[in-house]
Amino acid sequence: QMQLVESGGGSVQAGGSLRLTCVASQYFYSVGWFRQAPGKARDRVAVTDPFTTDYADSVKGRFTISQDRAKYTVYLQMNNLKPEDTGTYYCAARDSGGAFDLQNIMHSGYWGQGTQVTVSS
Repeated sequence: QMQLVESGGGSVQAGGSLRLTCVASQYFYSVGWFRQAPGKARDRVAVTDPFTTDYADSVKGRFTISQDRAKYTVYLQMNNLKPEDTGTYYCAARDSGGAFDLQNIMHSGYWGQGTQVTVSS
């Protein structure tokens, strides 16, 4: 059973930056970040696997996902943060191939406990 532990959330003003870190307890094939604002659905922000990296349109050019597979660690560098980026950010991972979407992660993936990001205007 993979364990994922996030860190790095906090409160910043609009235009600021934060870096989230997620450390896994074992190998992952694909890894990424979702976020959830109060009363809203959990949406995918960024994902990476050995072949591709993908971002939600709303964060392209501002967020960067990177990883250190030797350390089972993934990062999310968030720059030029906006109030609409506020939410709980969840690290997610899969240990095999397949679609990296909410349904598949809920069914056969792993989640971290979440870290809060608050961006004030």
